[in-house]
Amino acid sequence: MLEVRHLDKYYNPGTISELCLFSDFNLIVEDGEFLCVVGSNGSGKTSLLNLIGGNLSLDGGGIFFHGEDITKQKDFLRHRRIGRVYQNPGAGTCPGMSILENMSLADNKGKHYGLGRGINKQRIPYYKELLSGLNLGLQDKLDGKVSSLSGGQRQVLALLMATMNPIEFLILDEHTAALDPKTAELVMELTQKIVNEKQVTTIMVTHNLRYAVDYGSRLIMMHQGNIILDKGKKEKAGLKVEDILGTFNEISIECGN
Repeated sequence: MLEVRHLDKYYNPGTISELCLFSDFNLIVEDGEFLCVVGSNGSGKTSLLNLIGGNLSLDGGGIFFHGEDITKQKDFLRHRRIGRVYQNPGAGTCPGMSILENMSLADNKGKHYGLGRGINKQRIPYYKELLSGLNLGLQDKLDGKVSSLSGGQRQVLALLMATMNPIEFLILDEHTAALDPKTAELVMELTQKIVNEKQVTTIMVTHNLRYAVDYGSRLIMMHQGNIILDKGKKEKAGLKVEDILGTFNEISIECGN
């Protein structure tokens, strides 16, 4: 379980442009939950992900994993337990390296490196098995450079790499925003498949209301650092885009979007 307790976060504190993004913000994400987060621009969605991942520091409150206080834990230590896929398809992979080399890096995440080879050839059949389940033909391109892949293929590969080793939490930071509609649909279907198979607790930020409604087990809407809508599993089951569109448009107009 992830708990965000009494979170405070300020930008440019002590200056004329000081901004209080979060004030006494609280959130609990239960084990196995797939939480979809939508909201207005500047509502704190991505900042929340960065605070959870350790890329931003808090000004007050705390973040807890299964009761353990990780508020001051370094980001590289948190990422042993957290997988993350970014909006930019190139951010989660090494474009100058091959698919095999990328998967080997992901496979060795959190492990001690010795003086041996970085690629264990005995693991290649396993990598091919994982890739074949994506139905993109990547299992036949192991030696190809990641830079030669399409944005969608790279994003799917990044998603696979983020979840290769056991993790406690998966962060999806608008991971379909840079993709064309058809590819985005494919990535979302594979996302749901991987989350279900791995049974990993997931938080996904998206601007696509349909994705937020159709996928996941819980939906929250954020505005100015607050949760203004929270739909759990039972309420979300019958939810339609039209049910939340009015509220979303209202806060978007308020923000000048």
